[in-house]
Amino acid sequence: MIKLFIFDLDGVLASTSEEHFTAWKEVIKDKFNLDVEDFVEEKTKGVSRIESLNRILETYDLEVSKSVKEDLANIKNEKYKELISAFNENNLFEGVKELFEFLKKENILIALGSASKNGPSLIDRMKIKKYFDFVVDPGPLKSKPHPDIFNEAMNHFNLKPNECIGIEDAISGVKAIKKAKMIAIGIGNKDVLKQADYIYESISKIDYSFLETLIKDNYE
Repeated sequence: MIKLFIFDLDGVLASTSEEHFTAWKEVIKDKFNLDVEDFVEEKTKGVSRIESLNRILETYDLEVSKSVKEDLANIKNEKYKELISAFNENNLFEGVKELFEFLKKENILIALGSASKNGPSLIDRMKIKKYFDFVVDPGPLKSKPHPDIFNEAMNHFNLKPNECIGIEDAISGVKAIKKAKMIAIGIGNKDVLKQADYIYESISKIDYSFLETLIKDNYE
């Protein structure tokens, strides 16, 4: 029986993935006078700040020192925080609160498994903090596609992989869920999130009757 749902934030609960990428584009443009192309966004989803930067730099064969990377990452974070400074509950995707209410009625634990260190402030600003039983601190953990973030949530409640479901919108996030041996629900493009066990276009499209069956059935 499923006892825990672990949610990514960016692109799953709210549109913050767009703000992340916008901030990166501004940073790279300012530093290298280079326009980062839209296809690069998928590479930056679901991973840590430094890993996102590494992937952008690799795409364009750019090399900088570790200290410069840290500076660029810090500048990006300040730009990102400015972009999300006005976020509130109106920025939540349709269906998020309804899903949380459903899970609470089913006595399901809810954890935030975001690679973003801004996650705690965002869920507070969007007035959904009360639904979360645990928020993973991604700081000391390996970023997705490593399973550490999902394992951290699972181990906090002393659960097993077959008692957990992860919900992600990024390829790296889905890979992390599968490496943790949990059920993966993908939110987004079915052609991109092929490794997910189940895929929905958005949170609002999730079939509650199917979810109820999934929660009660053992997953092998």
